[in-house]
Amino acid sequence: MSKVFKKTSGNGTIALHLGKRDFVDNVDSVEIVEGVVKVDPSGLKDRKVFVYLACAFRYGSDSLDVMGLSFRRDIWMQRVQVYPPTGGSVTKSPMLESLLKKVGEQGHAFSFQMPPNLPCSVSLHPGPRDSGKACGVDFEIKAYIANAPDNPDEVIEKKDTCRLMIRKIQFAPATNKAGPKVNITKQFMMSDKTMHLDVSLEKEVYYHGDPITVKVKVNNETNKTVKKIKVSVDQFTNVVLYSSDTYSKEVCAQEFGETINATSTFEKSFQVTPLLSNNKEKRGLGVDGRLKDEDTNLASTTLSQGDKEMHGIIISYKVKVTLTVSSGGLLGGFTGSDAVVELPVILMSPKPAEVSDITIKTVDGRDSQ
Repeated sequence: MSKVFKKTSGNGTIALHLGKRDFVDNVDSVEIVEGVVKVDPSGLKDRKVFVYLACAFRYGSDSLDVMGLSFRRDIWMQRVQVYPPTGGSVTKSPMLESLLKKVGEQGHAFSFQMPPNLPCSVSLHPGPRDSGKACGVDFEIKAYIANAPDNPDEVIEKKDTCRLMIRKIQFAPATNKAGPKVNITKQFMMSDKTMHLDVSLEKEVYYHGDPITVKVKVNNETNKTVKKIKVSVDQFTNVVLYSSDTYSKEVCAQEFGETINATSTFEKSFQVTPLLSNNKEKRGLGVDGRLKDEDTNLASTTLSQGDKEMHGIIISYKVKVTLTVSSGGLLGGFTGSDAVVELPVILMSPKPAEVSDITIKTVDGRDSQ
């Protein structure tokens, strides 16, 4: 069932209508953002009506916005004039036709085509005592009444605006490839033999909430003993704004009391499940963007074409397998070490089934932002 999302300006002169608020990024292209603005000309006073779509990075909470300073940077923005009509035509999809029919003669259509190199909607998980909007990347559609589209000297009052937040999202690819495989050879102090470690994943992509199966094979030719095996998942958040900074946080870790004796072999599969519910206290963790207070999950892996520069927040994950190795004798742990292997994993949501029947339900409200 599809809804019509509607937001009316404080003076009631304009109303923004959208058929959906989630727009899918297919890596090489993004769904067209389209909607309708209902305009009552009697309240314009010879002014015009514009609509913009903006992708922005917020790097401070609302409480920090003081003295006219905003901790927000626009990454991309596009504006169009919807009233009076400029003579340009908008390709009308079935959803846009339905919106125009519902709104009536005062409806004016608009559409935006986002470039594929924009980031997806991602928030940085706030701490327990944080308030206001979370830091992260968001997308906003705003309709407003003005004399000019972008005149810094023109004051636009809140009662002359209405806005709706939308999301740019990616879903897991339709086909899943075989998972990555990494093998290393580890040399230890005071041992002329080596340890061979092979780690592989069953598949390349895992859905949020599904266990990740990690296969571990060890050929221990040394005189060392493996005391335990730790399997963890790390989230890497690359914030590309004025510079590029990468942060990592462990989102899942489990230790297994497996012992691998000297001059022996070992093979076993382990399962770990990274969940946001187990990381609620971790400030700055990347989570998928959400609208209002709905449930969300760990941020999905960012898929890109690779050859285009992307600003905002880029998310990736790695599975790490750590073998804690020790040796006996007088030197004890001084001659031991850890054998560590990392390999990439993609965490995403599956693409939902297409909805064929459209039932329109209005969600109304005046803009209070």
